[in-house]
Amino acid sequence: MSYHNGSVWPHDSAIVAAGLMRYGFADHACRVAEAVLDAAAAFGGRLPELLCGFDRAEYAQPVPYPAACSPQAWASAAPLLVLRVLLGAEVCLPHRVVRVNPQLPPRFGPLRLTGVPLGEALATLTVSGDGRPEVTGLPDDVRLTDTPCPCTAVDAAPPGSP
Repeated sequence: MSYHNGSVWPHDSAIVAAGLMRYGFADHACRVAEAVLDAAAAFGGRLPELLCGFDRAEYAQPVPYPAACSPQAWASAAPLLVLRVLLGAEVCLPHRVVRVNPQLPPRFGPLRLTGVPLGEALATLTVSGDGRPEVTGLPDDVRLTDTPCPCTAVDAAPPGSP
């Protein structure tokens, strides 16, 4: 195990989860996202810069990397990106669209977020136990959808993918 060989970086893992979700690999994205949140819980909400990438079959809890900074600034943002990934949340204010398409693992629902800044408004996002989203407090000219805004849309499966 070394700094760049076999270690797990929470911020990189969150970016990987976002990419997987963006290209339609929801199950894989959820697996990575859950692992980041599990690590955050194991470290008392203070994600380190990196941790040892040992298999969970060998070590039930994440193993701290001895020289890692903890907490660490960019690692602290990882759970926020992971939450956005699991909620399928994208905001496009120029097109006045909010997308919410939750892929929450059952152990995370139901979920309610209040006071979410959206332009000049504060919205509330609720995801029911069966995964249905509801957003209240949206400005009148902003619509809720479960599909990506055309300006951020990508092919669900790139050419040559399974």
